[in-house]
Amino acid sequence: MKAITYREYGSPEVLGLTEVDDPKIGPDWVAVDVRASSVNPVDWKIASGGLDAMLDTVFPVVPGWDVAGVVTQVGPAVTGLAVGDEVYGYLRKDAVHLGTYAEKVGAPQRCVTRKPANATFEEAAAIPLAGLTALQCLDALGVRAEDTVLVHAAAGGVGMFAVQIAKARGARVLGTASQDNHAFVRSFGAEPVAYGEGMTERVRALSPTGVSAVLDTQGGDTLTESVALLADGSTGRVVSVADPEVASHGGRYVFVRPDVADLTTLAELVDAGDLRVEIAETFPLAETARAWERSMEGHVRGKLVITVGR
Repeated sequence: MKAITYREYGSPEVLGLTEVDDPKIGPDWVAVDVRASSVNPVDWKIASGGLDAMLDTVFPVVPGWDVAGVVTQVGPAVTGLAVGDEVYGYLRKDAVHLGTYAEKVGAPQRCVTRKPANATFEEAAAIPLAGLTALQCLDALGVRAEDTVLVHAAAGGVGMFAVQIAKARGARVLGTASQDNHAFVRSFGAEPVAYGEGMTERVRALSPTGVSAVLDTQGGDTLTESVALLADGSTGRVVSVADPEVASHGGRYVFVRPDVADLTTLAELVDAGDLRVEIAETFPLAETARAWERSMEGHVRGKLVITVGR
C-alpha cells in the first residue's frame, strides 16, 4: 500500500510517498481503508524531533493520528464493529511509527467508532484529535450553562470545536482570534476578542467580573494573563494544552487521549447540528508536505484535510 513516510527528523522535505506493508491486525483491532486524515501541528512538531524526549519514535514513520474510513477486517475479539462500517478515530499508539497518512491502517478498537452519519469522510477526519482535545478540556473544566468561558485561538482546530461544545452546554464563550477571523469566530457563537497587547482589558470590557473558566492553547504570558482574568470563586479553573506550568496556577495540563465514548459524544453533536466542521483546505496524500507547510504558516482557519483512497 502507499503511505507517506519519513526516515529521519526534519522539515516537510523529509516526507515521501512510498510503498509499505499492509498493517497487521491484532485480536481487538480493525483494518480500515482510509478515506481521509487531517493535519495537526503536533504531526510536524514530532517530525522535527521536537517531541523526541516525550515520545518513542520508530523509523520509518508514517505520520498522522486522525482517520476516517471503512472497516475491511475485524479481529476475533472485536465487538460492536463489522466489515463495511464507516468509522473515525484518533489512532494514538504506544510509539510513533504507523500513523494514518496511508491507504490502510490497523486501529485498536479503543481508538475508533462509527463516524457521524451527517459528516463526510473529510469532515469526520478533521474531528478526532482536535475535537477530543476540546471536549476533554471542557470536561476537565466542568463547563456548564452558567459559565463564561475564555477560549484562546478560537479560529483554530481545537478552538472552533471548544467554542461550539461550550455553546451546546449553554455557556457564554469569549474567543481570542486575529481581527480577520472575528466574523468566523462569531459564526460559531463566540464573542471575539483581539489577540495581543490589551487582550485582558478587552476581555474585562466584555465581562467586567472576569471569566469562570479558561482554555489555553498558547502558554507563557497568555496563560499567566488568562489566570488573572478568572472571576472570584473560579480559582484553578484553567486548562492548557500548551504549557505544563498551568499546574503552578492550580490548573491542569491536558494531553488528548483516545476515548470511544468521547468520540461518540462528538458524533452525536455533529448529527444534532450542534458541531460544525470547517475545512480550510484539502490536499491529496501525495501533497502532504505542502499541507504541512500550510499548517506551519499559522493562522489556519479550521482544519487542513488529507484525502486518501476513493
